[in-house]
Amino acid sequence: MAITTSTGPTSTSTRSIITAGASGRVGAERINWPGTILLILSAVTVLLPLYVTISMAFKTTGQAVDGNAFSLPAPFSLDGFVQAWNLTKFPVGAGISLFVTAGTVALTILLAAFASYAIVRNWDRRLFRYSFFYLLAAMFIPFPVVALPQIQLTGRVGLDNPLGVVILATMFQLSFSVLLFTAFLRSIPIELEESARIDGATTWQTFWRLIFPLLAPMSATVGIFAFLYAWNDFMMPSLIISDPALQTLPVRQNLFQNQFSNNYNVAFASYLMAMAPAIVAYLFTQRWVMEGVTQGAVKG
Repeated sequence: MAITTSTGPTSTSTRSIITAGASGRVGAERINWPGTILLILSAVTVLLPLYVTISMAFKTTGQAVDGNAFSLPAPFSLDGFVQAWNLTKFPVGAGISLFVTAGTVALTILLAAFASYAIVRNWDRRLFRYSFFYLLAAMFIPFPVVALPQIQLTGRVGLDNPLGVVILATMFQLSFSVLLFTAFLRSIPIELEESARIDGATTWQTFWRLIFPLLAPMSATVGIFAFLYAWNDFMMPSLIISDPALQTLPVRQNLFQNQFSNNYNVAFASYLMAMAPAIVAYLFTQRWVMEGVTQGAVKG
């Protein structure tokens, strides 16, 4: 404070520095209007359909077909949820979808973590390095390209059921998950493992007690991607599972689509119940997802 109130050259230069710093901060705090407008438009494209879905789900059949999709339900009705629950046998479909999703998430995290750890710590060996490139190449093979062979193979070995979907979904998620895990593992100092080995830890103990707990943020990221893929997937269960009674929720909704006809409240209630678990799962894991993405992008 004494410097700013004194006179002379020192006071003048100090005022200039303070003024420049203040103007710099003001400039840095200016609103980025193009970016803000783009974010608002992006939010509207998500929130508006979500509002229509929730609004239509709580309407009666008469309100749902009055041509005013943006009006609030008056009165609120749960008839659509009751009919959708009974029509699609929601508890059975949700249980099957949960089995497929939980199995896919667990297997994807474990197998991708194992493979990534082996690849990163043996990168100088040609076999592991080429295995990584092989997995990356598999990312560019969409399921429809290999759908027919997969259908024939699962049918012959008796995997035309939800278990077969779990195995195939895990394999298709493995490439991207290994890519994420390897990027994250390279940011973990090798000195941590060397210290553990000096203390007598084996490779198995080092992985489970040291490395795998450190992979928690990236495991959450891999898990949420696998969850969204397995829970919302329609094509693979519809082609692999032969018994309609063992189908997942997305396939059941499609099978009963004709019965929804003009009962839009029933259709939207069914969609809302099906997507609710995915929304809840993402809301509870988004902090770890962002943490895993940011940490995996920085080598430290």
